[in-house]
Amino acid sequence: MTRRSLPAVAPPSHPPAPGTQPDRIAAAFAAARAEGRAALMPYMMAGYPDRQASLAIAGAYADSGADLIELGIPFSDPLADGPVIHAAATRALGAGATLDTALEICESVSDRVPVVLMVYANMVLAHGGAAEFARRAAEVGAAGAIVPDLPLGEAEEVREALAAAGLALVPLVAPTTPPERRAAICAAARGFVYVVSTVGTTGERAEIPSELADLVAATKAEAEVPVAVGFGIGTPEQAAEVGGVADGVIIGSRLVRAAGEAGSAQGAAEAVSAFLRETRDVLAAPGRGSGGQSQSDSLGPTRAEEAAPDFY
Repeated sequence: MTRRSLPAVAPPSHPPAPGTQPDRIAAAFAAARAEGRAALMPYMMAGYPDRQASLAIAGAYADSGADLIELGIPFSDPLADGPVIHAAATRALGAGATLDTALEICESVSDRVPVVLMVYANMVLAHGGAAEFARRAAEVGAAGAIVPDLPLGEAEEVREALAAAGLALVPLVAPTTPPERRAAICAAARGFVYVVSTVGTTGERAEIPSELADLVAATKAEAEVPVAVGFGIGTPEQAAEVGGVADGVIIGSRLVRAAGEAGSAQGAAEAVSAFLRETRDVLAAPGRGSGGQSQSDSLGPTRAEEAAPDFY
């Protein structure tokens, strides 16, 4: 990936063909919308608490109503991950988890639910570059990838490689993203747009920022793909708040913490299943909606955290 700065990014010259993985992503969001709720996307760390447990967790996600899965590839120097997920990555790496571990887990459930890989740019470079990474991801049925440390102006090579392999590069938008940059990100988006709910890293928060509804509305107005929200969602009630304004809800640290506290592969699967079933029930409750109306009055005040990376 060549370092360069571009003022804007055109849509990929190799848009995904009909029937490719971005269509599965779109179908997952559409199916949830048809049920009157936001799509539920749990995050998990490959190889955590160990290989066998992470395979069990992936299966539990699919069994418990996940519409999509975000699968983290462990990396030693994560930019966007808070303490819980960073510690999970460290433990997974210490136990020998690799890209191959993540691909094995992806393949175990990708025929049942779309899987989006969360991978840092160095991992893409270290495993043969963008085209080779895209090829391997496509072989195990991945639907796309999120590369949180890849700025808009430097993403073209990865975006093109994934698109050529029939996968989506999912971009991120943060509260600090300038409007003109957000519009460019949305124009290039495939799969969905990942809205970061708050400045700072991943992790459970006491409240959802009050201005999130406006950010989601602005992003939805500019994007031709669904808009999902992650970071800081730690309870079924918070998921329902976010699901009232967004097309999808991404839950990470809360589930990773539950898996780590369970003590066994079976215990981890049972813990995450219980949380996901409860969350899906709350999302589907009458009147919750699926991103169709603003619930800004119910969203909590802004929490001041460290500044978000300025490349979103």
